[in-house]
Amino acid sequence: MTVQALYGEATKLLQELISIPSFSREEDKTANAIAQFLEQHRVEKVHRKLNNVWAFNKHYNPDRPTLLLNSHHDTVKPNTSYTRDPFAPTVQDDKLYGLGSNDAGGCLVSLLATFLYFYEKENLAYNLVIAATAEEEISGRNGIELVVAELGPLEAAIVGEPTLMHLAIAEKGLLVLDCVAKGKSGHAAREEGVNAIYEALPDILWFKDYRFPRESAYLGPIKMSVTMVQAGTQHNVVPDQCQFTVDIRLTDAHSMEEVLQIVKDNVKAEVTPRSMRLRPSSIAVEHPLVQAGLKLGRNTYGSPTTSDQALLSIPSLKLGPGDSARSHMADEFIYLHEIEEGIGLYVQILEQVVYRR
Repeated sequence: MTVQALYGEATKLLQELISIPSFSREEDKTANAIAQFLEQHRVEKVHRKLNNVWAFNKHYNPDRPTLLLNSHHDTVKPNTSYTRDPFAPTVQDDKLYGLGSNDAGGCLVSLLATFLYFYEKENLAYNLVIAATAEEEISGRNGIELVVAELGPLEAAIVGEPTLMHLAIAEKGLLVLDCVAKGKSGHAAREEGVNAIYEALPDILWFKDYRFPRESAYLGPIKMSVTMVQAGTQHNVVPDQCQFTVDIRLTDAHSMEEVLQIVKDNVKAEVTPRSMRLRPSSIAVEHPLVQAGLKLGRNTYGSPTTSDQALLSIPSLKLGPGDSARSHMADEFIYLHEIEEGIGLYVQILEQVVYRR
């Protein structure tokens, strides 16, 4: 099929997906629609696990490296400021309105179309696998993380998120710390006890002021923010414990383990990470995918938002039609010309990489 024909198929699928509620953990019906779309376009074997759907190119060769094309089909819940029906796909002035149209439906259908463009081609230098995955919006364990091992050895990935088709070659990770400063209870009217709030203050100020020794070229400094504090049971009791939470936005300059160790070396409080899953990600400027995009006039940048890249341990490029600024907004939309351009650029980038030279 031509890019133009695939654009028409992609926009029809996106309208169908918009009409089906697919909140995180409730994506079964959109998974059905995506699987049916692939089967209707003669993809011979479509795989599914829970609400994740994937397929390999027709002439898959296990001796060749594999590129992953991935985007998600879950959405957040519509906010109260919507003036349109979030599940009614409506086209007006080149805009396709609807929940999930921009984040990340436009990316998903564009990648599906791109996969179909290459599906039957022979003698490619790379295999392609398309994965439409679940639970991205909540970083759930039953999304890409559940199925990535079943995709075989992967060399690199394009993760479809709205980037205006520019090249997000680095993405921040997330580390949330639960901290507990200890004191000793006593009566507030007497010189008794050790106030755990005061014990916590030097640590809180350290998180505010500390600067890590290395900074990312694309993401800047690591940012730490104390976002929650709880202490005390009543006004006349010196609290013996002060709990506080720290939000850390990681970059590719330091590993998650390095950041955690630096924190533990510098604060008195007990420090417990909630998770070590959402890691920063990056891809080298020299990588063929990035070089292909640069040749087409695309720009590189670092993304402050977290995506399924955080759950992949391979080089990954975040790239897709639509604008991140529209994600989760009321009356969400994507321009139809962005989808057409997105398919064309995905194809042109991959053509530079997957054809043997």
